[in-house]
Amino acid sequence: MQLLSVNTGAARPLRVAGGRSVLSAIGKSPVTGSVAVLALGLQGDEQADLSVHGGLDKAVYAYPAEHLAFWQQERRERGVSLFDETLSPGFMGENLTIEGLKESDVWIGDTLHFPGCSLRVTAPREPCFKLAEVLGFPQAGKRMMQQACPGFYLSVVQPGQIQAGQTFSLEPGQRGLSVSDAFRAKRIKHLR
Repeated sequence: MQLLSVNTGAARPLRVAGGRSVLSAIGKSPVTGSVAVLALGLQGDEQADLSVHGGLDKAVYAYPAEHLAFWQQERRERGVSLFDETLSPGFMGENLTIEGLKESDVWIGDTLHFPGCSLRVTAPREPCFKLAEVLGFPQAGKRMMQQACPGFYLSVVQPGQIQAGQTFSLEPGQRGLSVSDAFRAKRIKHLR
């Protein structure tokens, strides 16, 4: 399992449907070098809506790079991206773009050990209207629900440093609920 990119971003206005503007920190960009991992997230990263992002249980957001080709195809089919444009790390609003660990392979309570810090899996991401704006089509949240590709939130167990290119290991927790199962439960709730 590998950390492909570490991404941070500042809160700034995002234009949404109806022409209104909301504060959002979904726009993340890759950071070179080592980044401090603090109790409330990565140094230099912001969260705009602390009711749904951030805090101790959602300090860091990880997204599997394996899903990016799906989103690239979705955007191309809808005419949002006319060419075979690749999605850059951080495009989904993730702090960590990872490879080799998808939602079906990780459980709530598992711990990811990086060389300089440890992070615990706490919950799947829930799609929001801001994601639809960034992806460029209103059905993005529904497609995330259907494909079960939300990524997952992490709390900071051991603060320290993190850097793109590092490998990491997975320490199993109690294995009561996988991220995929937790997301399916949320999906059923949303479909009612």
